[in-house]
Amino acid sequence: MSGKAKETGTTETSLGGLQVSPGGSTSGGDGSSHLSPDTTYNVYETRYQRSLRNYLTRETLPSEAHYRNLESVVGYQRPTIDELHQNTVNERERQQGIDAEAAAANPRGKVIKFGWLEGVYMRCLLNIWGVMLFLRVSWVVGQSGIILALLTVILGNVVTTLTTLSMSAVATNGRIQAGGVYYMISRSLGPEFGGSIGLMFTLANSIAAATYIIGFCDSLQDLMFFYFDGAKIVDGEVNDTRIVGTITLICVLALAIVGMDWVTRVQMGLLFLLIGSQIDFVVGAFIGPQNDLQRAQGFIGLSSEVMAKNVGPDYREFENRGQNFFSVFGVFFTAVTGIVAGANLSGDLKDPAEAIPKGTLAAILTTFCTYIIYPIMIGAAVLRDATGDKDVYVMYQNLSIDENPAFTNCSLIGKVDNGTQVCPFGLQNSFQVMELMSAWGPLIYAGCFAATLSSAIASLVGAPRVLQALAKDKLYPGIFMFSKGTGANNDPVRGYVLVFVISFVCIMIGDLNVVSTLLSNFFLASYSLINFSCFHASLIKSPGWRPSFKYYNLWISWVGGILCLIVMFLIDWVTALITFLITVALYLFVSYRNPNVNWGSSTQAQTYVSALKTTLDLNSIEEHVKNYRPQILVLSGPVGSRPPLIDFAYSITKNISLLACGHVIQGPQTQRLRNSLTRQSYNWLTRHSIRAFYSLVEGSNLEDGARNLFQLVGLGKLRPNTVVLGYKANWRKCDPLELKAYFNTLHEALDMYFGVVILRVPQGLDYSQIIEDEDSPITMNGNESAITQSPEDKPGQSTANQLTQDGTDSEASSPPGSPQVERSAATTDANGENSKKRRTSMANLFRGPGGTELSKDVLNNITMFKRKQKKGTIDVWWLYDDGGLTLLVPYILTTRSQWSGCKLRVFALANRKDELDMEQRSMANLLAKFRIDYSDVIVIPDVAKKAAESSRMEFDQLIEDFRTKDEVDKENDGLMISEAEFLGQREKTNRHIRLRELLLENSRDSSLVVMTLPMPRKTSVSAPLYMAWLETLTRDMPPFLLIRGNQTSVLTFYS
Repeated sequence: MSGKAKETGTTETSLGGLQVSPGGSTSGGDGSSHLSPDTTYNVYETRYQRSLRNYLTRETLPSEAHYRNLESVVGYQRPTIDELHQNTVNERERQQGIDAEAAAANPRGKVIKFGWLEGVYMRCLLNIWGVMLFLRVSWVVGQSGIILALLTVILGNVVTTLTTLSMSAVATNGRIQAGGVYYMISRSLGPEFGGSIGLMFTLANSIAAATYIIGFCDSLQDLMFFYFDGAKIVDGEVNDTRIVGTITLICVLALAIVGMDWVTRVQMGLLFLLIGSQIDFVVGAFIGPQNDLQRAQGFIGLSSEVMAKNVGPDYREFENRGQNFFSVFGVFFTAVTGIVAGANLSGDLKDPAEAIPKGTLAAILTTFCTYIIYPIMIGAAVLRDATGDKDVYVMYQNLSIDENPAFTNCSLIGKVDNGTQVCPFGLQNSFQVMELMSAWGPLIYAGCFAATLSSAIASLVGAPRVLQALAKDKLYPGIFMFSKGTGANNDPVRGYVLVFVISFVCIMIGDLNVVSTLLSNFFLASYSLINFSCFHASLIKSPGWRPSFKYYNLWISWVGGILCLIVMFLIDWVTALITFLITVALYLFVSYRNPNVNWGSSTQAQTYVSALKTTLDLNSIEEHVKNYRPQILVLSGPVGSRPPLIDFAYSITKNISLLACGHVIQGPQTQRLRNSLTRQSYNWLTRHSIRAFYSLVEGSNLEDGARNLFQLVGLGKLRPNTVVLGYKANWRKCDPLELKAYFNTLHEALDMYFGVVILRVPQGLDYSQIIEDEDSPITMNGNESAITQSPEDKPGQSTANQLTQDGTDSEASSPPGSPQVERSAATTDANGENSKKRRTSMANLFRGPGGTELSKDVLNNITMFKRKQKKGTIDVWWLYDDGGLTLLVPYILTTRSQWSGCKLRVFALANRKDELDMEQRSMANLLAKFRIDYSDVIVIPDVAKKAAESSRMEFDQLIEDFRTKDEVDKENDGLMISEAEFLGQREKTNRHIRLRELLLENSRDSSLVVMTLPMPRKTSVSAPLYMAWLETLTRDMPPFLLIRGNQTSVLTFYS
């Protein structure tokens, strides 16, 4: 260590002269520094930074910019795994700029950001010390007594404290942006809960602003009545409220538009006024009554005798409603619901993660102390009933308070309420008790004004910010216009105007007692969801749930959420039910719209956890034939190229079974391209409302890739048991190796005990040359639609490497009536991410090259299995017992709406012609035991009959190019038909030709033909001969389905 280092007491490391104070670090023996969280940095030399970044390594040092926003492109990006692992430099364009958050952090103009004291603590104090403090605390003491009043305060603060603990945990789990409660709930529980609460919260605060202003007007009228001889503007009632309320609302709006700086200054002044009025009350309570009139009105002064009378409850009817502990608690609880006043301004806080927990908890503690002390002081100084008759009090002042008629005989005043004599003064009868106890009454009115106005300002300032965040997320139609802000602080001026209009309408009503309880329930619903979001995130143990606020527990959050729900129903079960129904309706609306957002909510994590648990549980469940269902792997290739094949497979599995789309490409390919193909495939499936998985594998050919798919697709018992592929219509013209790969794919499937299903339709299945790629720019109805892709992401570049699944030259390559238009060059638009329009109709789901409209015939062919099928028959040729899959699949189809008009006709073979009747009865009896409805059972007796000569000649023409009289060499093994094979399979060939004749005779007009797939015996039949059999059976027929089960029962007649 150098002498200078010794003098300063620092340790110098060997990397760039980093000096660290000894209190914060230790130096390792290898020269590295081990730093504690409170490390103090004295010197940081950066002379090696350039060398490290550009010369020594391609790695980048950890940086906040790399984690702030996934869409950020800021200067030096983190290198990709390809750049580091493959030792190549990807010459991608790097957009030099600043990401959205960085730009938001450095806007032009003066930005006002608040700390925890003025941003959260002060605003929460102003809201919790609301008008209820001055007008209802004394009434709570009168009804419940001191003991139960304190219990009411404690219970209310328990609820808000638990909610604040949960809110603090959510607020410290990552950066909190503008939106307050809405932002926290939506990012924690998802857009459905967040959207419903956000809209309700905005509406509740808008109406609350009006209620606070009306409360201000009522207090002002009381002041005018008692201190200015009943002065009034018009009538001293509702019209005065409308006039003064409108003026006040305009002033509050102007204050909000001027800016948050002025809002804070005004609220600071109101806070001092509020504190001054409470000091006035406390001083007056200790001074005691200053004249006999105050004593006659029930203010005796701090007295143990008065306290003893007010210890117990004395519940009475109030506003035509009987009272009890919970009804009184419901009235008081609205006083402590202002805990989110600071959180709602989260976008205006310097550090929300620090300010929200510290400010809110400090405000709760401060107000809790006052709400505990004031009921005791009030209960010890003021009686429940007093006539206010000074003369009577003076006349009997020598008597005790239990005997003085001024406190016991309310009939002296003659005030009658519902036929009962009541006193005008006292805890039970007057809301101006704090003014009576104060040293100077008008200051209490000033405090009441401060409480109401500060709450009105908080509501009018907070609601537009929640609306602005909600509008930015586009969860509801028609509100995006409110997302735009003005000025450096992005003030939601448009939201101010909307809240002003809502509040103005409410002020014109003049009396909002009807909705006041509903507002409390809206707030409580928000608090309940805050607790639930914390509980849910903790319960599922998501790795992303790492709040820096540690003073919480998932069960405390659960208790807080339950308490909020209980309080909702205790306040008023009708309004609680209304709140619940509104929340559910808004939730369902957002869920139906299915917004395209990805916020990493706990509900997303729950989906994963639930799926994982259920999948693991499947492993412990023994398979049973009654629960069998076809779980399909469809060899679709690119999902958009064979829509009829996927539609047909989905009609089998729809909502009850597994469907996976398999795609084989020639490799090797980059992971970037694989990710792009996967993303585009899932986008296509989503647009077409098909619930399926997509699996992409690489293979040298179809056989190799299919083998990989058969082995890898699925998880546990949630894996395919049936393979669906399209018929290879170009088998006579394609490359022989391609034919062999297709044929061997069938062998691979059967070797792995898969059921095999082959679909053939007259117009073919492959529409890859007809349909416009939906992720490339098209022109539709005059609108440009595009999706941004980098050159590596374009699927068109991988077309040459995509292996065919049913033949590139199938009939689908040129369907009748298809437009023969070359594909236009795809032009990407970097700013077109929001230009994609939702396409719902069939005509707009599929477009031709360049966005041209497809002909009606082509569109009908593409969507043939999406449409309702005409009434007809599904002919099931159950030739051989394959376990029942040949019968089960068509039965499942008849349960679908598209095929509900089709009846099953079952064809079977007879062993002997003289057993025809017995075979027919046996098959009918078997179908009845299987509980499968059918319209007819037909037994074929003469399938072994020699086929007609013309049919035999047609078959010979199919295979003439593949026949050879010489011995097949090893290179062409399985690709040529030797004379020995032809003669050895003569009987089977005749059987299939004969079946074609029977098919033409019986099933040519059916809606769908289902037949047991001939078994391709290994080493016994070559690919051309087998494909010739299939061609013979299916050519020029209606949609044809060849099915072969794995010889395991999938049907049972046992219960």
